[in-house]
Amino acid sequence: MTVSVEIDLAYEFAVKAPYKEVFGVLADVPTSVSHFPKVDKLVDMGDGVYRWEMAKVGTAQVNIQTVYASKYVSDAKKGSVVWTPVKGVGNAQVGGSWKISDKKDRTALVLKIQGTVDVGLPALMRMIVVPVVQGEFEKLVDKYIANLCKRFGGEVE
Repeated sequence: MTVSVEIDLAYEFAVKAPYKEVFGVLADVPTSVSHFPKVDKLVDMGDGVYRWEMAKVGTAQVNIQTVYASKYVSDAKKGSVVWTPVKGVGNAQVGGSWKISDKKDRTALVLKIQGTVDVGLPALMRMIVVPVVQGEFEKLVDKYIANLCKRFGGEVE
């Protein structure tokens, strides 16, 4: 039995680093992912497609490892980095986007992530599993943003 967990996150913030530096880091998938916590392995599958293999979370008896692939496309003129899910890889489908805007004294960022994580557990576990997986994913993204803010000289208040 599988429990599907929906993920839908959105963040807006600004950093002190200049647009060119911020776009350069976020458009370079391995560099960007190096700031994301608990990534066990990032595999370049070619043609802008990367497979994420997250570290296992849980106990020795019950644990979850999220694996998925996304295709990345960046556009410096539009200030965008967009990733779309690649079907048939792993137990999740994750897509999203960065919108990066030059605001002279800061760089504004909008991050959106949508996806579904399939967890191989009995349906009876749904009420427990859904909030735990959503909460864990949100914590990882919060840490990712904190790491990026640190990399970019801090967040602009």
